[in-house]
Amino acid sequence: MQHLEPDRLVLLALSEDTPAADESVHLAGCPGCSAEIDDLRHVAELGSETQGLDSLPPPPERVWDAIAAATTAPVRRLPVRRERRWALPVLAAAAAAVLAIAGTVVVQRVVERSAPPDVTAKASLVRLDTAPAAAHGAAEVIGGTRLRVDVRNLPLNPGYYEVWLIDPEDTTKMMAMGNIDGAALTGAADVVLPLPPGADLNRYRLVDVSSEAYDGNTAHSGKSLLRGTLTN
Repeated sequence: MQHLEPDRLVLLALSEDTPAADESVHLAGCPGCSAEIDDLRHVAELGSETQGLDSLPPPPERVWDAIAAATTAPVRRLPVRRERRWALPVLAAAAAAVLAIAGTVVVQRVVERSAPPDVTAKASLVRLDTAPAAAHGAAEVIGGTRLRVDVRNLPLNPGYYEVWLIDPEDTTKMMAMGNIDGAALTGAADVVLPLPPGADLNRYRLVDVSSEAYDGNTAHSGKSLLRGTLTN
């Protein structure tokens, strides 16, 4: 049985053209050409999935060596299908390139996930007399722009908990950072709050967690539960 030309198979696999009536009949009765079109469509799908990938480092030299070897090595004759006149070397090269790109993406994502945050200061938050015996927490400044506060074993609160930065030399000087919903708190919470631009953490280095009520008063209630000093 005469087979369709390779360039014609490529056009049909990529949907660049529609098969003529005699080509449709041929494809329906030719396992070899049908298999080649299926393989070409699979490679095209893999290629389309990688179109959104950019700014990737080039694959290592061993990938190109593998591609070169695949495109020049003799093709093993398959027991059932006829020998692919050209598709197997091209498919091997395309598969190697796709695997190289996928491997690079996986490595980048692992590196991004494992990169530790840029912590510029941190504090251990110890309980004050108004807090339960098991209450404690920690705070850290991330990248100089965010304050992460992790609190544990605080009591349920019908109001909320407010996080403050206070000047230990003058405790009347303070900045409200944000709040933790006390009604939803089940013993622990971990929040990340934005720092005001230009906040002087050398001065406002005392982290305070207070119990507040929904009374419309934005001033500190005077009911501090946890405190700790930021250090580099």
